[in-house]
Amino acid sequence: MNNRNINFSILVLTIFFLTLSYSCRKSNYVVKDNIITFRDNGSGTGTTSWTSDNEYIIEGFVFVNDGQTLTIEAGTVIRGRIGQGLAASALIVARGAKIIAKGNPENPIIFTVEGDDLQGSVPVLAKGLWGGLLILGNARLNLQSSEGHIEGIPLSEPRGLYGGSDDQDNSGILQYVSIRHGGTNIGEGNEINGLTLGAVGNGTIIDHVEIISNADDGIEFFGGCVNCRNIVVAFCGDDAFDYDLGFSGKGQFLLAIQDLASGDLLTEAGGGENPIEGEPYSIPEIYNATFIGSGVGINNSLISFGFNAGGKFANSIYINQGKGVELEYTPNRMNSYTQFEKANLEVKNNVFFNINNDTPEGIFKVVAESGIDVSEQNAIFREYFVSAKNIISDPGIKYEDGSYKIIPFGDVFTNLAPYPSSWFENVNFKGAFGNYNWADSWTLLSQSGFIND
Repeated sequence: MNNRNINFSILVLTIFFLTLSYSCRKSNYVVKDNIITFRDNGSGTGTTSWTSDNEYIIEGFVFVNDGQTLTIEAGTVIRGRIGQGLAASALIVARGAKIIAKGNPENPIIFTVEGDDLQGSVPVLAKGLWGGLLILGNARLNLQSSEGHIEGIPLSEPRGLYGGSDDQDNSGILQYVSIRHGGTNIGEGNEINGLTLGAVGNGTIIDHVEIISNADDGIEFFGGCVNCRNIVVAFCGDDAFDYDLGFSGKGQFLLAIQDLASGDLLTEAGGGENPIEGEPYSIPEIYNATFIGSGVGINNSLISFGFNAGGKFANSIYINQGKGVELEYTPNRMNSYTQFEKANLEVKNNVFFNINNDTPEGIFKVVAESGIDVSEQNAIFREYFVSAKNIISDPGIKYEDGSYKIIPFGDVFTNLAPYPSSWFENVNFKGAFGNYNWADSWTLLSQSGFIND
């Protein structure tokens, strides 16, 4: 080879490596030994695919920007770098972006903390080690401005906006996804939810998703109307499910297990904030839930309706909690009791057991500020317990030898409420499970032996 050819080859190689270096900087990633670390400089992840033959580290807040699509292959593991405050790590799918995360039972997609070897190096109940997954959409909220800024993201970050007018908005797909050990503190006691859904539309598909050992809520819905099926939330430090700001989606086959040492509500049901009477109202439809509390000695509620929230909960099993269903009453303004009177709030055809003193008046309560007499409202709500075909009966779900036997064998196969739309599967049992354990094998809850048949 003559000198001219040698010099030309050197020039080509130099240009190639300079281009590769620039491309890596532009795409916000550093590659070393099949470990790809993402740091967001504003340009987001880009439209790209994450594959199972690599390991991925999220460092700081990493966004999928408006117009971008992040595709994650089955079996891929994404780890968030440990940190709090400004060093917190989270993946945020911005408004107008998409995430396509399609795992399968043999190869779920896993979000966890850096250093988790998936072989027990991180204890199952470890919480708050990284952030979580946030998805923001264009569906409706009941805020006056029609959009909000999602909690957990600095107000200076414009990609933290969510909300709009498109209830059919599509933010992508989450299937067979496990989100573990999240909820880091980002400042002043403000933790990130395991899965945050801000104004996500019903064009989005969410099914077979696990959130386990998150320091804050398992899933929080900020408005929107996304539908969710086959969801596991376990051992979180605050509420299992939380909704507000006009959430009106559907849910079926939901399992929630509260941490025996921490946790608050199985469901915190909120309505509006600015204004409280704002529309759309929060009226989700939740069928076939199994909610297992932290014990009657803990002074927490199963479901707390407040701030004008409604909601329809049916064909479900609720056990082992200190308080039952609490309904907010506030005179002279719209409130959750008003939604009950308008039939926008229904709790019907459910099984309750080991809740308070296992009486209708102990399970269904109307609450108000001190000095407000709610005896009349409580009498009506207590009578509704029976007329709505709720029962107090042992469903056969047990906690034995450190694990939950989640397949029921009690009176859970009769007296079901009709399903309100074709989206729901028309099953013949109450609770999240009939005789088939759909949470088996792919969840950490199952792999660690906390649930069995």
